[in-house]
Amino acid sequence: MDTEIQKKWFGVSKKLLMLTIIFVMLAEVLIYVPSIAQFRNNWLGDRLAAARIAALVIESSPSQSMPDTTIQQMLQLLQAKTITLKMGGTRRLLGVSNTPPMIDRQFDLRNPDLLTSISETFDTIFAVGLRTLNIMGPAPMGGDFVDIVIEEAPLKQAMLDYSINILLVSLIISSTTAALLYLALRLIIIAPMSRILYTINNFAKDPEKPGHLIAPTTTNDELGLAELALYKMQATISTQFKEKQRLAALGLAVSKINHDLRNMLASVQLFSDRLADLPDPTVQRLAPKLMSALNRAIHFCESTLSFGKASETEPKPEHFRLAGLINDVREVLSGNNMDWQINVPDDYTVYADQEHLFRVFTNLLTNSILAVKSVASPCINILAKSENGLLSINICDNGSGIPETMKPRLFQAFNGSGKTGSTGLGLAIAAELVKANHGTIKLAEAEKGTCFKIMLPIHPVSFTVPSYRPYQCS
Repeated sequence: MDTEIQKKWFGVSKKLLMLTIIFVMLAEVLIYVPSIAQFRNNWLGDRLAAARIAALVIESSPSQSMPDTTIQQMLQLLQAKTITLKMGGTRRLLGVSNTPPMIDRQFDLRNPDLLTSISETFDTIFAVGLRTLNIMGPAPMGGDFVDIVIEEAPLKQAMLDYSINILLVSLIISSTTAALLYLALRLIIIAPMSRILYTINNFAKDPEKPGHLIAPTTTNDELGLAELALYKMQATISTQFKEKQRLAALGLAVSKINHDLRNMLASVQLFSDRLADLPDPTVQRLAPKLMSALNRAIHFCESTLSFGKASETEPKPEHFRLAGLINDVREVLSGNNMDWQINVPDDYTVYADQEHLFRVFTNLLTNSILAVKSVASPCINILAKSENGLLSINICDNGSGIPETMKPRLFQAFNGSGKTGSTGLGLAIAAELVKANHGTIKLAEAEKGTCFKIMLPIHPVSFTVPSYRPYQCS
């Protein structure tokens, strides 16, 4: 796998190298086209300049003529067949070779433009056969023009030599640039990316091994930020793996003790049945509640810690009085010397799974009881009211409150409790059950202690909301 990744990234390096060469060569082509056109114009301009000098010499001679031998030498030096000067409407042949040529193409360099020069340049480069050219240019002494007739072969050869030189220079420049860019990319991009891929590959094989976490560099560029993001992601995944292991270990432990604990509770249930037969009024009053509590405990055992399952049991919603459920939970948790302030009207109904809500309130109120143990005047306040078509339930206490560091992960399993010996599952289970019943739960603002706010659906009936006394726990 590592070798495959490295080969792929080496392939990217080669592609970058080839693209760099191609782009540099394209840039050189864009430079070459006007350059070769300018070279052609300069080459022809040099011969026209020499022709103008020859015309000046001839025109300045006393007889306005020169020996034929001298003219032939001058034509040979200019590589021209004829030299013609037009002045004052009169065209004068200043010199002609022994074999006057036939003209194949005519070019006017008096007012050259770039596009025309480029077109004529490539016309010369791709011309087939030996051609003779008539070149016209500015004339000396205020004349109309001077033109020369030359063979195209020397011009074409000079342009090809120039093109070869440009090509060699371009290859050297592009190769040097590409090599430097290739090395820079290998150092700045490919090497760090290979390191990131190597780390990802090893981390995928063994996410729990600490040595497989990438060590982020201190650079502030995109790759440095990518390494930092990868490190944070790996650390988060590694932590989650450990939490999953704890859940797995917890589930295994519970499955081992579940059978024996269920048998113990069944035995206690038998004893409670016998107690229910006693005529004592107190026993008769408490026995049904004891039976109900034992039935719930047995049901919990049979569920084998429902939070460890993939999901909770599907809720079976029904309409029931909220006050009755709150009183049942209070009866189960009674025996604590505290002030219970319950403001839940008897006609308030809620549409939810009654067993689910019993577990929710049991978890929340158990936490509240533990929170107020060290308070001089322990107090728990439960307030219900209608709010935006839903039933709002506030459960508050006057305990020490929740530390700020715990609030962001309050409803996370194993993270939502700061108490020693707590599993941190109570609030997580409560949040899951409330959500399953189409409700919400959150930590509400409180001047003192802790306050949870639960929103649940209610039966669509109209009722008058009575006035409530404010939260008075001190």
